[in-house]
Amino acid sequence: MDLSLSTRTVGDRTVVEVGDEIDVYTAPKLREQLVELVNDGSFHLVVDMEGVDFLDSTGLGVLVGGLKRVRAHEGSLRLVCNQERILKIFRITGLTKVFPIHTSVEEAVAATD
Repeated sequence: MDLSLSTRTVGDRTVVEVGDEIDVYTAPKLREQLVELVNDGSFHLVVDMEGVDFLDSTGLGVLVGGLKRVRAHEGSLRLVCNQERILKIFRITGLTKVFPIHTSVEEAVAATD
């Protein structure tokens, strides 16, 4: 599997749409994208994970690293996910307390947390 990535701007947020698998092989591609966005001045990110089929610990680490990067600039990183198998990973690891997780991009963009 590969990782599909695309970005778009919705309001004052940059939405990163992710598809396929985020694992040890593909996570560096997502890391590069997040680093590039922050370096370009995008500090309020929404990572749309609706198309993600698989997420491992490396992928979680990339998301946590992205959160740290945006927070260093008073930014935010919100996740969009409503797939139970992916949400379970966030619950088991306790990351539901770290990441705001929304059911749609629209909800994530409108949130003020």
